Amino acid sequence: MTSLVSQMVSPVETGHKVWQDQSFIKWRKRDPHVTLHCHESVEGSLRYWYQRNKVDHLVSKSAFWNDDAVQAALDCAAFWVKDLPFVQSLSGFWRFFLAPDPTSVPKKFYGTAFEDSEWQTLPVPSNWQTHGYDRPIYTNIIYPFPVDPPHVPDENPTGCYRTYFDIPKEWQGRRILLHFEAVDSAFCAWINGVPVGYSQDSRLPAEFEITDYCYPCGSGKKNVLAVQVFRWSDGSYLEDQDHWWLSGIHRDVHLLSKPQVFIADYFFKSNLAENFTYADIQVEVKIESSLAIPRDKILSNFTIEAALYDTGSWYNSEESADLLSSNPNLYILVISLKDATGQVVDCESCLVGIRQVSKAPKQLLVNGHPVIIRGVNRHEHHPRVGKTNIESCMIKDLVLMKQNNMNAVRNSHYPQHPRWYELCDLFGMYMIDEANIETHGFCLCEHLKHPTQEQSWAAAMMDRVIGMVERDKNHACIISWSLGNEASYGPNHSAAAGWIREKDNSRLVHYEGGGSRTTSTDIVCPMYMRVWDIVKIAKDPTEPRPLILCEYSHAMGNSNGNIHEYWEAIDSTFGLQGGFIWDWVDQGLLKDSVDGSKHWAYGGDFGDTPNDLNFCLNGLTWPDRTPHPALHEVKFVYQPIKVSLKENKIKITNTHFYQTTQGLEFSWVTQGDGCELGSGILSLPPIEPQSSYELEWESGPWYPPLASFAEEFFLTITTKLLHSTRWVEAGHVVSSTQVQLPTTRKIVPNVIKTTDAKVFCETLGDTIRVSHPNFWEITWNIQTGSVESWKVRGVPVMNKGVVPCFWRAPTDNDKGGEKQSYYSRWKEARIDSLVFHTKSCSVKSKTSDLVKIEVVYVGEPSSEEGSSAHSNALFTVNMIYTIYSSGDLIIECNVIPSSELPPLPRVGVELHLEKSVDQITWYGRGPFECYPDRKAAAHVGVYEQNVSAMHVPYIVPGECSGRADVRWVTFQNKDGVGIFASTYGSSPPMQMSASYYSTAELDRATHNEELVQGNDIEVHLDHKHMGIGGDDSWTPCVHDKYLVPPVPYSFCIRLCPITAPTSGLEIYNSQLQS
Repeated sequence: MTSLVSQMVSPVETGHKVWQDQSFIKWRKRDPHVTLHCHESVEGSLRYWYQRNKVDHLVSKSAFWNDDAVQAALDCAAFWVKDLPFVQSLSGFWRFFLAPDPTSVPKKFYGTAFEDSEWQTLPVPSNWQTHGYDRPIYTNIIYPFPVDPPHVPDENPTGCYRTYFDIPKEWQGRRILLHFEAVDSAFCAWINGVPVGYSQDSRLPAEFEITDYCYPCGSGKKNVLAVQVFRWSDGSYLEDQDHWWLSGIHRDVHLLSKPQVFIADYFFKSNLAENFTYADIQVEVKIESSLAIPRDKILSNFTIEAALYDTGSWYNSEESADLLSSNPNLYILVISLKDATGQVVDCESCLVGIRQVSKAPKQLLVNGHPVIIRGVNRHEHHPRVGKTNIESCMIKDLVLMKQNNMNAVRNSHYPQHPRWYELCDLFGMYMIDEANIETHGFCLCEHLKHPTQEQSWAAAMMDRVIGMVERDKNHACIISWSLGNEASYGPNHSAAAGWIREKDNSRLVHYEGGGSRTTSTDIVCPMYMRVWDIVKIAKDPTEPRPLILCEYSHAMGNSNGNIHEYWEAIDSTFGLQGGFIWDWVDQGLLKDSVDGSKHWAYGGDFGDTPNDLNFCLNGLTWPDRTPHPALHEVKFVYQPIKVSLKENKIKITNTHFYQTTQGLEFSWVTQGDGCELGSGILSLPPIEPQSSYELEWESGPWYPPLASFAEEFFLTITTKLLHSTRWVEAGHVVSSTQVQLPTTRKIVPNVIKTTDAKVFCETLGDTIRVSHPNFWEITWNIQTGSVESWKVRGVPVMNKGVVPCFWRAPTDNDKGGEKQSYYSRWKEARIDSLVFHTKSCSVKSKTSDLVKIEVVYVGEPSSEEGSSAHSNALFTVNMIYTIYSSGDLIIECNVIPSSELPPLPRVGVELHLEKSVDQITWYGRGPFECYPDRKAAAHVGVYEQNVSAMHVPYIVPGECSGRADVRWVTFQNKDGVGIFASTYGSSPPMQMSASYYSTAELDRATHNEELVQGNDIEVHLDHKHMGIGGDDSWTPCVHDKYLVPPVPYSFCIRLCPITAPTSGLEIYNSQLQS
């Protein structure tokens, strides 16, 4: 054996570049199998799961997103194998050297005599780019190297790793397996200078037997493990996912010790009876032996026992009793291999659930019931450690998902860390598990035949699908296998789908490629299909499959508009069963700034070329999992308890398919004009699944207080959890809906109530000064037509305004669509460079108690500034300012845009306040950012914030901080002095924003930390504001009803001074009359 070992040559040293040969994907690699734990006994198995199952929302509070994550990753690697006497973690700090290419690797660096003391150290697991080596690269579609399959560049950074280990004496006489959870992208390993294996597939395990190459126990010699990792390989052509290209040993490395005869694999199957009252359990077990024992002798000398243990008997978990919102309990499966004397030789275990996934016409069924997928796509991403996983961070993801009513996750676009699946089992999440296959960049290379149609790539593609299924097959959370993502469609997919259906008929097969309706998918699973088109498919009698959007509502920056329209369709259309939002987290990486601070970087920030800039920032959360405002909207449309008011009836619907409302507390609160009128508990009988409860709104407990004289009434019904769960404390709000109630009071807008005081008006040169001595003073500039100054009680509050505004800082969605994008069309029309010339500005009338000033503006592109004929006018705006002695300023605004303009960003006015006027109170939707097409979750109420808190720090700045349907708003300094603004007359509520950052600054900066505050506060009060869109981010897709067409608009706004004793509501009500 010794002579044979000494003659072994690594495939990477033969002269043939195996990392550029799609037919050579592995060498000496063991067959794929479930995650092994190598327990010593049944009791040891149960103790292990008792500890592993003790996870809840409290763990998420210890999630690290900064440099502390490096040590946290190492701690997790040790924790995950704790109490496993026959598993040893090799994770830690290894010696590391990065060669620029494979030919520059130090000679025989894998040998026992090699001196590595001069090498640096690198934590394993990690990506070397997150520790200062090489550079991260972000691309969406394009490959980061010339496409010449299967060849990759000669400049191929190659990581050389070395570490040392001992074999415990308790492992004497046992087999030793070396297990890599995942390495990106291809690698070769040596033990004590002997090559032991080669593997590809950056997201699945590679396991090699090393028993014969380790030094004997007790020899006193340290074993040397050396690994050579290639950044690029032919496997990279199958891994063109939309995320960062990061390299290295990014998941854990283990030694496994097994007896000579051992459990190598097992498959748990549960076949439920038609009435779901009982199930037949089958466990297929694969036994492996290194002894020269015939198969029949093994069967006669060894016995296999399998048992299910209730997790609740070891650890009382409410969630495990309600896995997947259905009712198989979560059990511990323990498999024991015993010898002829009855002694346990080997023991394996995992968590399992008894459940059945099946199809019915236009329905996906779990345990015989349809389910609605309220899902999200999730990449493995950490801003500090890249693709490396940390338990508390994974739990943070699940806790946030569950708290925001998500019940499903799609592993985009590759198998993820084994612990992720255990946690999804425990937390009760449906999962689509996806093979590590994406070849999106081939769509840009029409001269090349696609890998999925090439027989030479079939083995590599099949290997990835088989490896995923074999590893993950026992996880109850998985309801569907996916063949990959955006890899076109061809015979290799058909073969993979056929293999899965033969191997595991207990789940469905999913694949979007080829138009989402091929024979290789059991689900119609389009991405970014419009609402009206998914409804068409659902209503197509020739399509028997359910439709579940594999990707929709692209969450790039200020986005997710229109999502409520998807859910109005899903909730009301048979055959639509939900979808997965793209995606969960902004994939920003931490990068050091020049001043030593850190910021979140995106494509191109590391000097990476090619790159796709900030297209990696598509998340519902920031990289540290702080929620975007849009997550509120997602929680609302995903909420399982729906409330509506129709024909004087309040209808409360339980959309769950399994659960009653027994564990929920219903409460109500009513408001009149933003003031709370009453609240209480709403006593309801339990509502059965898929059932509703109705009551006349006038018979509800909220009705008596509604006798108050308010302009509008709102009823909010909220449901909270009565009991704590794994993912949240009792009292958590599951659903909250606000409905507007009818009112018997008719409101007639009234003219401003004047006072006995006189208003003073004087014209001095180019200024018009209007004032009420000792109270307020407004100064107009005749040349510009705008307010130059507004003082209240001698305190300056406004320094510029009130002028027309039609431009907004473009969002990512505004820029999507190249020449057809809203942004391109705005730029082409030159709306971004508007300059308003004052055609006229004069005092039209003046009495003792009011002054009327009329200003006519002409808006032209800036380069036409010298034009006097206004032949290039894009807008004509007539603004009539009526100033009353009370200090009220009524602005009548009449806008006439050129009919040739594209849809407008906004129609409104802009004004600039002193920086000290930074306390904002408003009556409208909130408290969080909301827009015309993303406001369903934002309840109407009275809210308070300061200007700083209004800003939403999207990594790439743009239009942000808006609040929809604002009736009135006050801007005050610390002493209560400031400005009140409201709609007036028959004008509808406004879109309002206030920021220290000007629109121009939000447009200029490419990163949030680059923003420079102005010298004042820029306020926008919009009569119309275009929706933000979100069906996707690469076509102009704001729905028609949320566009602002270039037609004439007329609206009125009221401004007036405010001081501390007066509230905004009092001022607002003063203009109303019964």
